[in-house]
This record gives sequence, C-alpha cells and structure tokens, in this order.
Amino acid sequence: MTLLVATAVSKIYADGEHQIDILQQVNLTVSAGEHVAIIGSSGSGKSTLLHILGGLDIPSSGSVVYQGHDIAKNSDAQNALIRNTDIGFIYQFHHLLPEFNAIENVAMPLLISGMSVVSAHEKAQQLLIEVGLAHRLTHFPNQLSGGERQRVAIARALINEPALLLADEPTGNLDDETGEEIYQLLESLKMQHRFAAVVVTHDLRLAQKLDTQYRLTKGRLTQGAC
Repeated sequence: MTLLVATAVSKIYADGEHQIDILQQVNLTVSAGEHVAIIGSSGSGKSTLLHILGGLDIPSSGSVVYQGHDIAKNSDAQNALIRNTDIGFIYQFHHLLPEFNAIENVAMPLLISGMSVVSAHEKAQQLLIEVGLAHRLTHFPNQLSGGERQRVAIARALINEPALLLADEPTGNLDDETGEEIYQLLESLKMQHRFAAVVVTHDLRLAQKLDTQYRLTKGRLTQGAC
C-alpha cells in the first residue's frame, strides 16, 4: 500500500536578486512499512525535503500526498494534527525538553492529544522499557548519555504509533558503536510497530541496510545511487 507520494517537488528561496533552487522536481514514493534512505552531503537539501514531507514546510511547486491527502494544501493546524498523531520525527540532536524527565518527554504528544496524565505516563513507561531504558525512566536529559537521549527521542516519536517516521541524521551525533545500536533498535522496533521510515543520512553503511536508497545531489533525487 502506498503511504506517501511526493511529485515534482521543488523549493526555491529568494536571495536578493537571485534565487536558490534547494529542491528540483523531486519524486519519491514510500510504501507502508518501507524504510527509505536519502543520502547527501551538507547543503544538498535533505533536511528541507524531510520538512516538506512532514508538513513543516511547503514546496514552491509540486505535491506531497500522504494517505490520500495533499499536505502541501493543508492548513498549519491540519498538518500539526497529522504530525502529532500519524508522523513521528527524530532529529540528529534529540530536542528533548530539559526540564522534563524521560517519561514526561515521551508522554508529551499524548498529553497534547488529550490523554490523561496517568494513561500517558503508563504508555510512555512501557515504550521506554521497550527501547532499553527501564533504568532511566525518571532521569532528565542532562543525566543521560547521547545514545540514551536518542532512545528517549525515538520513544517519543513512536508514542502515538505513527504510520511514518521521519529521521534526520538520527545517528549523526553518535559514535560508530552507539550509532549501530540505534540502527539495531530501529530495526527491532520496525518489526514490532510496522512503521514506514524516511531516514536522511550521510552514513552509507546505515543507508545500505535500509530497503531503498536514494541520493540527493544539488536538489535532485536519484534512486539506487548508494
């Protein structure tokens, strides 16, 4: 089943009298359960594409259809609802809230969607145990290692059981061993939760382990260039 289709997506920024073509006629299809890698150097447009796929940014032209709806035409409120309920985000830098502990950080999307504190914390605790942090439930971000913080961020991204996970350099801030552990964790979670994923990375080893590979070069996307 097709989950997401990006068609002829372009993104242009104006810089004085000049224009910068960040993305040029990008086409991408993601099926349910498929894990896609997008490889590219810094400045190639990877993060911009990921933001457009998740409704955080809008294309200058083209469409992004997610589960039958063109999210580029949605209102900000509609896309915010989709992101909170059906699309999970993981970033290179975890973006955890420093004043909240692990359970509270993971439970936040559930609280935003209206779940009770008790139920949200119970579900967050279960997911944190699943990602290997049973011993870190009440620790704050500054008390966790880099790998542990990323595990909390993964749990938060999956707490609403999204159909699609968007990951922007999820292992880019970690050493090789910890990065491999995070990849193995995502693989095991994929089997359990059956989410699709688009993973932006410069790590060829990680990219080659995913189902489908693309390369983004100067705003143009090509398949199988890993």
